[in-house]
Amino acid sequence: MAHKGFTLWFTGLSGSGKSTISERVAHRLQKSGIPVEVLDGDIVRTHLSKGLGFSREDRDENIKRVGFVCQLLTRNGVPNIASVISPYRAARDYNRQKIKDFVEVYVSCPVEICAQRDVKGLYKKAQAGEIKGFTGVDDPYEEPLNPEVTCHTDKESIDECVEKVLQKLQTMGYVG
Repeated sequence: MAHKGFTLWFTGLSGSGKSTISERVAHRLQKSGIPVEVLDGDIVRTHLSKGLGFSREDRDENIKRVGFVCQLLTRNGVPNIASVISPYRAARDYNRQKIKDFVEVYVSCPVEICAQRDVKGLYKKAQAGEIKGFTGVDDPYEEPLNPEVTCHTDKESIDECVEKVLQKLQTMGYVG
């Protein structure tokens, strides 16, 4: 399968399905012979952004760091996937401006359903006041205005979302 460098940027609330969909998209691309790097928010926070907190400034810095790595990969012909909450529109738009081949995937899911899916118990802690500034509970999530793909994981299966993303990559000429 022919390809070129691009950044596939997954954004959405914790528990919306970003990591699950991005992992499956990566697997399908790799199976087709396309090498792809995946930058997952949880892993990035322990390495690239270690020491950053969850203030708006720190969150923006985290997203800019992830974006910088994505920009380097894309510029050098490496397809990559970022799966990060990235709650603030301005930080996502900043990366869109910096990264030439940027595809935003909004993984939409009501906060109530995300809280039901929460395997880490973070929503429960946030609702109990044990975690402050949790996106979707007491800190805002600004939905993308014009994402290239929107996956509604409360209505669509993971497989449907994966197919939707892969179709968009093909339509946009990023994969053959």
